[in-house]
Amino acid sequence: MRVTVVWAPAARTVQEAMLELPEGTTAAQALAYTGWADAQDVAQRDPRALSVWGRAVACDAPLRDGDRLEVTRPLRVDPKVARRERFARQGARAPGLFARSRRPR
Repeated sequence: MRVTVVWAPAARTVQEAMLELPEGTTAAQALAYTGWADAQDVAQRDPRALSVWGRAVACDAPLRDGDRLEVTRPLRVDPKVARRERFARQGARAPGLFARSRRPR
């Protein structure tokens, strides 16, 4: 079976490996086949780091032909906090979301 393993070790950097694996290979085994030691460390530290097509899977989950195994890094900043900080920096100088709304005539 063919499986694609994808990992982004840093921002704007993506590593991708297309592997030919035997049937019944687990997510952890597929990651071991890549030889990416850093990605394996991330997966061992955080059980939510592995996903198939964006859906979280356990390390012992069997893979199927055509799967895309993704290794995700933990978030540095909560997205809600980041949005609030961007809005605070933007301030009142920009019109905002509803600036171009139509007025009834």
